[in-house]
Amino acid sequence: MAMDTRTGEVLGGTITERRTHCGRAGCRCMADPPRPHGPYFIWTRKVRAKTVGRWLSADQAAECRRWADNHRRLKELFGQLEAIGEAALEAERRARPRRPTG
Repeated sequence: MAMDTRTGEVLGGTITERRTHCGRAGCRCMADPPRPHGPYFIWTRKVRAKTVGRWLSADQAAECRRWADNHRRLKELFGQLEAIGEAALEAERRARPRRPTG
């Protein structure tokens, strides 16, 4: 998947869609078949080792999903760059002549 380079927006975390049941008798969410409320969208992420969230509109969720995709792609690319650096360092180590000991 290509990163959207036109905007450059990057957003860590996850965008999820939820549907809920309120449990009120006679509500559509309790019908047969049930029709839950929603969809509701939430952006969750870790802040100081705790999961925090923010509710989003459908439009915000669509936009934030693209930003989160950008974030994932950047993390993948960064991992690939790290692997290249590690491989180069290891190749240099193997190619270097050993120093005599003693």
